[in-house]
Amino acid sequence: MHAQALSRNVIVCCNLIDEAKKKGIIIDKEKLSKHLNAPIVFTSATNKQGLDELMEEIEKVASLPNLNSKTDNSSKLFNAEDNFKKAEYIVSKCVTFTKKNYLDRDIKIDKLLTNRFTGIPLMILLLAIIFWITIAGANYPSEFLYNIFFSFADWMTNKLNLIGAPEWVNSVFIEGIYRVVAWVVSVMLPPMAIFFPLFTILEDSGYLPRVAFVLDKTFQKCRACGKQALTMCMGFGCNCAGIVGTRIIDSPRERLIAIITNNLVPCNGRFPLMVTLITIFIVGLNAGIGGSILAALMLTGIILLGIALTFLLSRILSATILKGIPTSFALEMPPYRKPKIGQLIYRSFIDRTIFVLGRALAIAAPAGLIIWLFANINIGDSSILSICTNALDPVAQVFGLDGTILMSFILGTPANEIVVPIMCMSYLAQGSITELNNTELLALLVNNGWTWGTAICTMLFSLLHWPCATALLTIKKETGSWKWVLVSAIAPLMLCLPICFIVSTVFNFLGIGA
Repeated sequence: MHAQALSRNVIVCCNLIDEAKKKGIIIDKEKLSKHLNAPIVFTSATNKQGLDELMEEIEKVASLPNLNSKTDNSSKLFNAEDNFKKAEYIVSKCVTFTKKNYLDRDIKIDKLLTNRFTGIPLMILLLAIIFWITIAGANYPSEFLYNIFFSFADWMTNKLNLIGAPEWVNSVFIEGIYRVVAWVVSVMLPPMAIFFPLFTILEDSGYLPRVAFVLDKTFQKCRACGKQALTMCMGFGCNCAGIVGTRIIDSPRERLIAIITNNLVPCNGRFPLMVTLITIFIVGLNAGIGGSILAALMLTGIILLGIALTFLLSRILSATILKGIPTSFALEMPPYRKPKIGQLIYRSFIDRTIFVLGRALAIAAPAGLIIWLFANINIGDSSILSICTNALDPVAQVFGLDGTILMSFILGTPANEIVVPIMCMSYLAQGSITELNNTELLALLVNNGWTWGTAICTMLFSLLHWPCATALLTIKKETGSWKWVLVSAIAPLMLCLPICFIVSTVFNFLGIGA
């Protein structure tokens, strides 16, 4: 079996050579090169080891004439059983295993993480722990950033007043655009700065492919691809990341299924609303550390519902507009590794947190202007916002909501983080986004007819409603079609509205009220 059976311009690059050494795997470079009839380069990409040698070999091989080798026994060269035997023979001659039990640790861990009885419970437990760390850790930084940004808003307002700027300048740019942008940063940044590093640890340690393995059979039954599990995990941080991540799926049909259903996994932008409503209506305001744990468990339960509905919607799509037979894929189980701190910080903060935050801010700024216009332009004695909420109220009541809640989600399409402040602004009939502590927020919502049934319907609507504007634009970029953007916006509502209607009807029947 010669590497140059296809072309003379071949280099064999053996990556992860550092992992091989740790596991006691010794490769005879000269023998391997002779057997494969090609130059061999040992590399470790993460440590940048051997990359200079690789570039030198590429330069040498690139200067050779590109002559394809055509032999009469080409069919034998591509015989799978024959090639496996040749590969085994080459390994026996060129590779020495000094540690006979070098895979024992990985095998023992995999028996727990990929076992059908323990794999899913451990996955759920790990998910709950990550959410608890994110919830408990993000509260104080969010409050700190909020105080800084809104104090700066007061400072800017004073400066504008000193220079005699027109009132509308302060109202539009400070109370409208700046307050929305400041709210998005203070609410989004802390949880992302916590969640993305935790997610990157799971990714770099080799755990995420195990998640795909555990969920593969379920996705296969839905006629989707097991790799969708990986893109679904990416959606926890940001649905845009999950949508872009679907590039790992080769089948166009299965990739579209993954794109359309990714929104059913709530992103960091929807966590604050869910956690707030869980805290003030269900857990209680003074529950302490036990309350944060209970909130994390309840949030995990909501997310598990989203995952279950991802399977359901995937099956519906594969049986209707995206019919087809599921493809199989070879899932490589990488070795467990210790994440590298420097790379972890860079990838989680620069590549993910800053990237996602930048996209959100690009949309939040014009959204702030639109929200200000709705709240401050009057038709008769009522603002446009008030007129819209009143018009939507009869429809929203059917699904356990009210017109203010539904309008807040519509205006919050640019960024889910601003749904709660828009509700407060609307209920208080104010012209700008405002902040209330949990006690004040609970009193405000109860005074406007909320029950814990309303809170549950609102959380379900948040979980299942249309994607945010950033996600929709990402879908357009990835699919190149507004058709799939429309489908991605409508498909979740096929589940959202019936579920909210059923829950609301049951609550009303029981006399709870929603």
